Amino acid sequence: MTKPTPSKLAMVPFVSVDNMMKIVNTIGPARVIADIADYIEADFLRWEQFDKTPRVAAHSDEGVIELMPTSDGETYGFKYVNGHPANMSRGFQTVTAFGVLARVDNGYPILLSEMTVLTALRTAATSAVAAKYLAPKTSKTMAMIGNGAQCEFQALAFQEVIGIDTVRLYDIDAVATQKAAKNLSETGLNIVTCSSAQEAVTGADIITTCTADKQYATILTDNMVGAGQHINAIGGDCPGKTELHRDILLRSDIFVEYPPQTRIEGEIQQLNPDHPVTELWKVIAGKSEGRKDAAQITLFDSVGFATEDFSALRYVRDQLDRTGHYSLLDMLADPDDPRDLFGMLRRAG
Repeated sequence: MTKPTPSKLAMVPFVSVDNMMKIVNTIGPARVIADIADYIEADFLRWEQFDKTPRVAAHSDEGVIELMPTSDGETYGFKYVNGHPANMSRGFQTVTAFGVLARVDNGYPILLSEMTVLTALRTAATSAVAAKYLAPKTSKTMAMIGNGAQCEFQALAFQEVIGIDTVRLYDIDAVATQKAAKNLSETGLNIVTCSSAQEAVTGADIITTCTADKQYATILTDNMVGAGQHINAIGGDCPGKTELHRDILLRSDIFVEYPPQTRIEGEIQQLNPDHPVTELWKVIAGKSEGRKDAAQITLFDSVGFATEDFSALRYVRDQLDRTGHYSLLDMLADPDDPRDLFGMLRRAG
């Protein structure tokens, strides 16, 4: 392979929102989610290689802005992401994000990408990876409580990876449910719109909760969850924001991404700090048990972790030559003599 010239090294591939949508539509949304799930699972299998830290969060009354960094020793990655529940009522996205990959050996960035669309894809992919190991193997029906921006991605993930054929939709905003039903109408899924959360979970093998309010909420009460169900709780993702009644947690076997982060941000912030949980990577690697029997209630308390974003960015980078949907940014100063940055500036003038 020809060694890149300095000028080429200075150009960084950039995936805009427009190009991300082109990549996804070229490959197909369901296929992209399944492919990202494979990357996430592969990186969970090498979990111990990664630098891990709880995300760096700046909280306010309006929401949160976070940085999510990690490295596998060869490549460094981070995501910038916000979460502002009131944004929807003001005409803004609740979540926006961008991410970077960089070489560890010289610190040069090798990818800059939008991650608003990509985060939706990787969140759905992570849910499907967890369900692969925790949900009943015969799962065909999922209740989707909270029909906002993440809803359709979750439905496609569980259809493609787990094999569900029915989604039961409920949201306190009937317009959101109608939106989701319309968007999913050509997927081959059987779509059932429900008038309550109780109606939605009836007969469901899997329950996904994905609501946005930054508050202690009770989307599921204890009597709504029966033996053998798998709960995919993805809406509670910061201090003071939960979706499940505490008694559900006490009846469930709980699985998490990274305990030091989840105990601050997840459903388990309601429990004692020493309440036992199982790390998902250990289940995937065969070091811990996942689903043990048909009556077990399993709960994936997902808050999102940096390695999942790393996996998603890694996947996107691998699609650039295949799809051609990216541009190059002149982001790095690249003087002929690395010691003469001022000289480069002066000559440019």
